[in-house]
Amino acid sequence: MTLAPASTEAPLSPKPPCTGSPCPGLLIPEQPCGSLTLPLPLSGSLRLNPEQFAELCQANPEAVLELAADGSLIPMTPTGGETGARNANLLFQIQAWTRTAGGWKVFDSSTGFRLPDNSVLSPDVSLVDLDRWQALSGAERRGFAPLCPDLVVELASPSDDGPRGITALRQKMAAYQRNGAKLGWLLIPAERTAEVWGPLADGKQGWRIGAATRLDGAPHFPALVLELEEIWAG
Repeated sequence: MTLAPASTEAPLSPKPPCTGSPCPGLLIPEQPCGSLTLPLPLSGSLRLNPEQFAELCQANPEAVLELAADGSLIPMTPTGGETGARNANLLFQIQAWTRTAGGWKVFDSSTGFRLPDNSVLSPDVSLVDLDRWQALSGAERRGFAPLCPDLVVELASPSDDGPRGITALRQKMAAYQRNGAKLGWLLIPAERTAEVWGPLADGKQGWRIGAATRLDGAPHFPALVLELEEIWAG
């Protein structure tokens, strides 16, 4: 079956009546009409635009996916127990700060953002200025919010392979930086190391802090301090 390009207006949803044969307008290969079930493995040639990606995610709520800027899908995997516990602690610390500081909206790892480059990425934890969030329409808030968060935090898994590995996460941090994030933190528990990604104007691609015990969010996030020993403990 020939895949429709991302620019096509063909909807993801199949059109009745169903004949049991593949639908020419369906972007998922080798799927019969009436099905949007994700194929395994996903075709590397599949390309979607953000609207098609949103429809795919809606039809497959159990799938955990991100969308690269070139329209390719990034299949994610559930975290292990230690990573999940660390991520919960990370979210708790940042949410506690927002309740004190005010003026910010915090999001967990299940939240997708449509970045200016048309990728759809989900940081492990993110912050958005409340005024920016409130400026969005109701429909934009319910979907993948069309903005890049001000703060993004990613937590590396023990392996350097796959979408949660260090190499892939560094690519994500660079993407957040290019799309306007004010600050990015990449946490690497296996090395007890943090990487700080500042605004692109700083001319830095991210610098490492070995044996890190805390991170300071100033000047963009005054008084935001991330206690890393609690996160390293798992």
